[in-house]
Amino acid sequence: MKAEKRRIILASGSQIRAKMLRDAGLVIEVIQPCIDEERIRTALRDKNTNPKDMAGELAAAKARKLSQEQPGTLVIGSDQILEFDHEVFCKPKSPDDARAQLTAMRGKSHRLLSAAVVCENGQLRWRHVGEARLTMRDFSAEYLERYVQRNWLEIRHTVGCYQLEKEGVRLFSCIEGDYFNVLGLPLIELLTWLGIQGEIAT
Repeated sequence: MKAEKRRIILASGSQIRAKMLRDAGLVIEVIQPCIDEERIRTALRDKNTNPKDMAGELAAAKARKLSQEQPGTLVIGSDQILEFDHEVFCKPKSPDDARAQLTAMRGKSHRLLSAAVVCENGQLRWRHVGEARLTMRDFSAEYLERYVQRNWLEIRHTVGCYQLEKEGVRLFSCIEGDYFNVLGLPLIELLTWLGIQGEIAT
């Protein structure tokens, strides 16, 4: 079995993305790039960028910046966008914001768009945006209140105010699409590309 050819860096502070890659057997480093993500997101919105392209551009910005600082390495950038009723939802700013977002989506469907890109020496080598469609059940106001109270410290870091791998799964009645896309990374497509390119053992 051939070992990985070179350093692979994940340009993300997401623990779940790092865990997915390591659980798949990859040896990675994690470095969070220093970019103004909110400024980039605002600029993309001002240009009326569609949510799928917004996810890809945000992921690319992270990977491109870090790959310029780490020459010769493969840098994986990722980002996730939640689209609901033609609006993009961001991570909640407060428990009240989380309640408002979850109340709006209760009993309805939304899309999660999970992007991954690979850059080398500042150049884009690969890009993919996966999609999943999720439908929330019509949960009670009482359950919502207890859910936010119990989980706020974790869900404040998540788009959509839920973690599907934890109690957040109880919010849903139907999920269509790849589980890894819901978690925030199109893992199968990324591993397939890395294998084809000879960057990881196959």
